[in-house]
Amino acid sequence: MKKKIVIIDDKPAIGQLLSLYLNADYDFQCFDSAIAAYHWLGEGRHADLIISDYTMPEMNGYDFLVMLKQNEFLKHIPVMFLSGEDKSSLRIQLLEAGAEDFVLKPFNPLELKLRIKKILK
Repeated sequence: MKKKIVIIDDKPAIGQLLSLYLNADYDFQCFDSAIAAYHWLGEGRHADLIISDYTMPEMNGYDFLVMLKQNEFLKHIPVMFLSGEDKSSLRIQLLEAGAEDFVLKPFNPLELKLRIKKILK
């Protein structure tokens, strides 16, 4: 059975691109908002990994991560950020708040695959 990855990005093309690169190994659920993804997960649905953008309308990636990690039922889900935000201070803040990894856009698909595999081993 394939592991399930939730992708959160306000640009639908990113979810399409990721599923194109990774669909042989994983199942996907894509959302264009962190709030929609959080509600979906809060309804008892399962995810093995969340890949999220940082800069999104309504709720940024940091606020989403904090909210997720405070939820007893969801805090076990690893979160990887895939973002164009390249500030070191932001990456440190996200990693300290519980993110598993941070990959800069544009990304190398082979590197991303390896990072995902390492998290989900």
